[in-house]
Amino acid sequence: MAQPLKDLINERSVGLLADGVAAAWSPFPRDRFVTDSLSGLPGLELKDRVRHVAGCLHAGLALPFPQAAAVLADAARAVPLDLWSGWPATDYLALHGLDHLDAAMSAIAVLTPHSTGEFAVRPYLTAHREAALRIMYGWAESPDEHLRRLASEGTRPRLPWGAQVRWLMEPGPTLPLLGLLRDDPSEYVRRSVANHVNDFAKTHPERTLELLGGWRDAGGSHVERVLRHALRGLLRSGHPGALDLVGAVPGNGVIDSLSLAGDTVAVGDSLPFTVVLRADGPGPLILKYTVTRDGSRRTFHLAERLATTRGETFTVRKRHSFRPVTTRQEPPGPRTLDIMVNGRLRATAHFTLTPASDA
Repeated sequence: MAQPLKDLINERSVGLLADGVAAAWSPFPRDRFVTDSLSGLPGLELKDRVRHVAGCLHAGLALPFPQAAAVLADAARAVPLDLWSGWPATDYLALHGLDHLDAAMSAIAVLTPHSTGEFAVRPYLTAHREAALRIMYGWAESPDEHLRRLASEGTRPRLPWGAQVRWLMEPGPTLPLLGLLRDDPSEYVRRSVANHVNDFAKTHPERTLELLGGWRDAGGSHVERVLRHALRGLLRSGHPGALDLVGAVPGNGVIDSLSLAGDTVAVGDSLPFTVVLRADGPGPLILKYTVTRDGSRRTFHLAERLATTRGETFTVRKRHSFRPVTTRQEPPGPRTLDIMVNGRLRATAHFTLTPASDA
């Protein structure tokens, strides 16, 4: 079983941060910081652990904020901080520097290659909209891929785990920034750009399609891959404009057969199923499937095939897992499996999820 993420804020990560800060500022009470940080960890979840260690850092780093921010930047240069050791440092910068924009953003820029500053910039985007955004536009032209990625990731409208910045929900302020990065040589940066655009698409689909159509017209070495990843939400929902943009004709594709390995599957097991698909004509065939129960309908990617002739057939096999996860519990009961081809429902099957086996 995978180690819970919260457990990565631990004695090793706290000690590494302590070593860096002590190397950068000799009066830092290293041992007390470690003791206080570790004594408060049991029982805390991930983000609470980060916030707790950041609080202990604030108690030990008894300096005016600009000097403290410089110490944290020097700490990142002194020891090889990583996400888990550096996260409390970026959290400290997010919490205590709102009156010192330049000092805070400079320190975040130094820390982000070690421990991404995407969460730390959010309060500054709220409190210093124009000035903070100007700094991030500068990052978009940095030779460091981590800073270029931070320019996109930190301004995402729906950044996972990030504080909401309301004005980022409207397309406009960050679109020129994304334009600078849309064909970035780093896949790390391009994936962030695509995720950013996918965020927009959830509330502004037509504006998103206009943006991506313009990017395609402008060309680039990576535009098609960025476009596909950015459109994944709209393609999952079968949006006609998104399907058209990737050349997937709505209605193309017939399911000749949909067969399930059985009509029951136990919680904790997987349900294998097989789809035989026939093309009505040439072009992309984008297959999604949904699993529906009372009060829940979840959509998943199944496959993508490129038909070259009418009548071409493809066989697609898949196993859908019902293994319990911490974020979702699957109650036993009837289920419906639907297969969508280019946004159209093409086949349906029914099965029952049964309680986990005692064996």
